[in-house]
Amino acid sequence: MRQFSIMPGGKRIGAGRKARFGISTKVIRVPRNMVDSIYSFINNDQTMQLPLYSCSVQAGFPSPADDYIEAKLNLNDYLIKNAAATFFVRVSGRSMEGCGIWDGDILIVDRSLKARHNKIVVAVLDNELTVKRYLIKDGKIFLSPENPDFDDIEISEASHITIWGVVTCVIHQFN
Repeated sequence: MRQFSIMPGGKRIGAGRKARFGISTKVIRVPRNMVDSIYSFINNDQTMQLPLYSCSVQAGFPSPADDYIEAKLNLNDYLIKNAAATFFVRVSGRSMEGCGIWDGDILIVDRSLKARHNKIVVAVLDNELTVKRYLIKDGKIFLSPENPDFDDIEISEASHITIWGVVTCVIHQFN
């Protein structure tokens, strides 16, 4: 029979706070009503909900403001239909400016959606990522930019192309 000796005090393997964040940690006290919010922030929780006001904003003649909150809006519920198949990618370049996709914008791309005529897709073409409009003309497939300074790309049998997904939303910040 094997015997173990336990020595009091001193460093024990596996004891103490875990280096969960890759750096040393510190215990702090916070109000109980903020614990869930803090855990959500630390864990990068995807369920943050923001207020959705019941009034709409007029793009024409202004109307009086309504400060009644209709519900809490989770942007993930609104912008992402299939979380397991969705990814984000930042745009680099000007080829899609005609449809409101600008250099530096973030695209929300759903890999579960099938590329269809007139959809905007993210594709790998000859080992390069690109975002273009997927067009079918006379039985031929094209990746078409939304900027007249760029040419359509015809997809031939020799092309090495993989459609990564369909763009469902663009996140654009105003300066």
